[in-house]
Amino acid sequence: MTLVLEAPAHRAVPTARAPAPRRESPGTPETARPAGAPLEDIQARADPRGIAIEQVGVSGLRYPITVLDRAQVRQQTVARITLSVDLPHHFKGTHMSRFLEVLEGHRGEVTLRTIPAILAELRRRLEAERARIEVEFPYFLERVAPVSGARALMDYACSFVGEASATASDFVLGIDVPVSSLCPCSKEISRHGAHNQRGHIRMQVRSVPDEAGAPALIWREELIEVAEACASTPVYPLLKRPDQRHH
Repeated sequence: MTLVLEAPAHRAVPTARAPAPRRESPGTPETARPAGAPLEDIQARADPRGIAIEQVGVSGLRYPITVLDRAQVRQQTVARITLSVDLPHHFKGTHMSRFLEVLEGHRGEVTLRTIPAILAELRRRLEAERARIEVEFPYFLERVAPVSGARALMDYACSFVGEASATASDFVLGIDVPVSSLCPCSKEISRHGAHNQRGHIRMQVRSVPDEAGAPALIWREELIEVAEACASTPVYPLLKRPDQRHH
């Protein structure tokens, strides 16, 4: 006798499936911002730490500017600019874009005549007590060789620094002037001649306010003349043999 056993057929039983978790994209808040709602100004948040910062801003900015030229009226050059203001203790941060907006508004000229307006606008736009600007740029003058009359451009490293508050302002003009001077030691030990040595005279001049309260204009050419008068001879970018003998 043969006994055959059959296993019961398996039936698929439907099971309840848990809903897939909702995935947030990186940086997406749990509560979506309504369309058209204004963005929160993080810099305007109150800072409870009560710590003021002396200077905040932008630095190392390369920017084309126009400076005053005594002979040519104006000269185009490229400057490296730093703009900064103080940050009051109750502010969380500053608005970096506003520094560039102020500079853009004065693109035509950045000189001692316009710096007071730039500083005043920085203080107003950023609600600061003090504002500061630092500008470094090459300045070119045409120099004429003393004998041959050969002409060529000579560059001078120039700068100016302006700082202003509600009650005071300060403006400093700087320039580096290359010069040549007779070596005093070589002159003492030589019978028939001595060698020259190259150097730089670095000058910084503080401008005093004029009758209207604006900083008095100082020509860079005047500072170059003063520096060269203190040396044995100026430095020329282009010299011919007659000029070298003259030196």
